[in-house]
Amino acid sequence: MSAQTKRNKKEPSQMRHGYTTGACATAMTKAALQALVTGEVPKEVMIYLPVGQFASFNVTRFEVSENEVLCETIKDAGDDPDATHQARIQSTVRFTKRKGIHLDGGIGVGRVTKAGLPVPIGEAAINPVPRKMIRSVVNEAIKEFKLDTGIEVIISVPDGVEIAKKTLNGRLGIIGGISILGTRGIVVPFSSSAYMASIVQAISVAKEAGCDHVVITTGGRSEKYAMKQYPHLPEEAFIEMGDFVGFTLKHIAKKKIANVSLVGMIGKFSKIAQGIMMVHSKSAPVSFEFLAGVAKKVGVNEAVQKEILQANTASQVADLLKENHAFFEALCKNCCYHAINHINTTINVSTTLYTLDGECIGKAENIDELDENDWYR
Repeated sequence: MSAQTKRNKKEPSQMRHGYTTGACATAMTKAALQALVTGEVPKEVMIYLPVGQFASFNVTRFEVSENEVLCETIKDAGDDPDATHQARIQSTVRFTKRKGIHLDGGIGVGRVTKAGLPVPIGEAAINPVPRKMIRSVVNEAIKEFKLDTGIEVIISVPDGVEIAKKTLNGRLGIIGGISILGTRGIVVPFSSSAYMASIVQAISVAKEAGCDHVVITTGGRSEKYAMKQYPHLPEEAFIEMGDFVGFTLKHIAKKKIANVSLVGMIGKFSKIAQGIMMVHSKSAPVSFEFLAGVAKKVGVNEAVQKEILQANTASQVADLLKENHAFFEALCKNCCYHAINHINTTINVSTTLYTLDGECIGKAENIDELDENDWYR
């Protein structure tokens, strides 16, 4: 069992909070600037986080030269399964003849190449809140030490290029490393906020790239099938919504994107077919009564209906009804209907269902009304 898996076995109430890359970068900027001014590198520094609390960060490594100091800390994500857990976050601070504060990204910090992100094209992927935090600690030092010189800050993550491969940065047009993120300064284990923020960013990038058709999936496997189904669409058009169906649809509607396709498998899509827009297993288990009801409506015999009621998984139901196209079409119709009604605006919606092995078993599109042959609740 990996260390990360062990961390995730704890009860939610016992899980440790961690710190964002933005908080780490800010703390190391404060440490490096303090060392540059005083000639002594602090073992730890304290900063004030946007969430409204103080936090201390250890300086785990440093380099000092005549006109610059580099300080490094190891990011602790607490008990969150974060790709950047244990990443080395560095800040190099130097004085410059150019007046003002000059912030940029170094090795392992990505650079923005597509519109739609909160950072302009061409700039380092250091998000607005971390930028504000870093500038704040620099301004504090300028006042405390009465500095009359320009200050340059370079944020680096030595392993950032490799870490970025585990993220969606490439899809979003962030090339060459990770993003320096964080709106609160802390990482809450298994928090939905970070994932939801990535969905919003992905939709914004798709809109700015000119996409009038986006495809939303529940995960990597369904996205792979979706990309084969829609090979003409650009990479930006494909968005992993996870369990956040309603949230994703609302933001697509907000951006006035005309066409959306839902692509997935029967487990989570059977929930959408009932009008459930948050499809996590804990908040919405699969309803075999619902699936049996759909089967009855399309003429499946009673013996098979009973088998559906005794099934353990939705995939098992799909296997039972593999040749019954009417059943899967009814589910897809329900998904379209509830998606359109959830966002309550003019939009073209289509739904495609796949098996775990990638076989297409049902399709429907633009169902804004359900007739008496479609069973739903």
